[in-house]
Amino acid sequence: MGRMPKDMRQLMQQAQKMQEQLQRAQEELASKSYEGTSGGGVVKAVVTGSGDLMSVDIDPGVLDPDDAELVGDLVVAAVNQALAAAAADAGGAMGGLTGGLDLGGMLG
Repeated sequence: MGRMPKDMRQLMQQAQKMQEQLQRAQEELASKSYEGTSGGGVVKAVVTGSGDLMSVDIDPGVLDPDDAELVGDLVVAAVNQALAAAAADAGGAMGGLTGGLDLGGMLG
């Protein structure tokens, strides 16, 4: 195999630079936290940008022993809201780096 054409070297350098930028963006997103609430704020969930659940706070006033299912539903709604906020932020950050190009999970 001979030397790589100049255009190919430039393309590979650009791809490497984009991969480094995407990795930095992923690390930055993972260090952020996102909050979701439900029930008018009686349940609050906090997740990281990488999707890890960090905390769930429940107002004791919503705890009804006769309706425990309600609390579960409120927790699920709050967590889903927080995860959606994290996903939206990730989509914006990654889309900006790739110019909206769908890389099909090739870079992470």
